[in-house]
Amino acid sequence: LMVWLRRTTHYLFIVVVAVNSTLLTINAGDYIFYTDWAWTSFVVFSIAQSTMLVVGAIYYMLFTGVPGTATYYATIMTIYTWVAKGAWFALGYPMDFITVPVWIPSAMLLDLTYWATRRNKHAAIIIGGTLVGLSLPIFNMINLLLVRDPLEMAFKYPRPTLPPYMAPIEPQVGKFYNSPVALGSGAGAVLSVPIAALGAKLNTWTYRWMAA
Repeated sequence: LMVWLRRTTHYLFIVVVAVNSTLLTINAGDYIFYTDWAWTSFVVFSIAQSTMLVVGAIYYMLFTGVPGTATYYATIMTIYTWVAKGAWFALGYPMDFITVPVWIPSAMLLDLTYWATRRNKHAAIIIGGTLVGLSLPIFNMINLLLVRDPLEMAFKYPRPTLPPYMAPIEPQVGKFYNSPVALGSGAGAVLSVPIAALGAKLNTWTYRWMAA
């Protein structure tokens, strides 16, 4: 049994991270957080999604050693979240209630970095992590702008579990900063690098555990 668990540690980790990624998106990616509070919390959401993507994607990519697996990982997360959208739709909510983050293009940049640097792990961490943090807020804002009437839909379909102080309010555009995309990209680029290093280190730790 222990031999089997050691051999499947990587795959178990991938499944756990991908499922938790979906749960985080469902809880933090609905209208209340992602659209009504867009200009206040978009930066927080961008950082969360960038770091969450990069830690699992680089773990999976370094485990296989094959460029392309980061994109595959992001695709798994995307499929899971679209399934969740379908579940919410079955409960009577609109299909746009959960806005699926655009993970795949950023993961492709991570794969491209790993491939272009001839599978250099440190380049993937530094360059790839930076590119993920920079690009994901941009793709997500494009995605957000395509959502149909987010504020109106949020008032129509409020989250029943939210306390009164979290009720939707009009976004204060430009009140705290002029560009949430720029701030999210800057913060994401800085924070995604150490998180990518953590993902790479987790890969090393599990290899050592399997060899024990």
